[in-house]
Amino acid sequence: MYQFLETIQMRDGEFKRLFYHQLRLERAMSSIYHYAPIPILNDILYQEAFPTEGLYKCRVIFDTKIRKIEFHPYSLPIIRSLKIIETDMDSLLYKMADRSVYQTLFAQRGAYDDVLMIKNGLLTDTSYCNIALYDGKQWFTPRIPLLFGVNRAQLLAEGKLIEKDIKLKELMNFQYIALFNALIEFGDVKLDISFISQ
Repeated sequence: MYQFLETIQMRDGEFKRLFYHQLRLERAMSSIYHYAPIPILNDILYQEAFPTEGLYKCRVIFDTKIRKIEFHPYSLPIIRSLKIIETDMDSLLYKMADRSVYQTLFAQRGAYDDVLMIKNGLLTDTSYCNIALYDGKQWFTPRIPLLFGVNRAQLLAEGKLIEKDIKLKELMNFQYIALFNALIEFGDVKLDISFISQ
């Protein structure tokens, strides 16, 4: 049985971006378990006993129903360098609970902090973040990432990012790369392009 995962930011007792997590949960369930009733994250999560101070990662694992809810303290990762690697992974509109493929890719980073994945010559994601690149005027994010993240969805809806196919050979046309996901806010992790290596 396929299991899915939503990783939700909980800061000082508030769950962030639940609207976008709910959309992705519904997309996952309707694609595989369309006969199952759709759980409402807002109703379920706020009934849980959870910390009310600090930053936490809330992991929600589900298939035909919610199977597990976990809370883990979270701190911002230190990412100062990226290694470019090729992948043939399929893009997904939802997040699978089995993260072994991403872990295998992450293990290829060598002396670098994370990997920057390329598919068919186009930039996609790092092992656990969506990306955006700054050309001196605007921020662009890959049109087809490997994972369509909730933070990315919100940033696009707010007009803060522009979708674009970004070729590996165009990388040096940009100044910075930003890494972000449900736990990492846009702008909190930003690297100069020179810290990306093949």
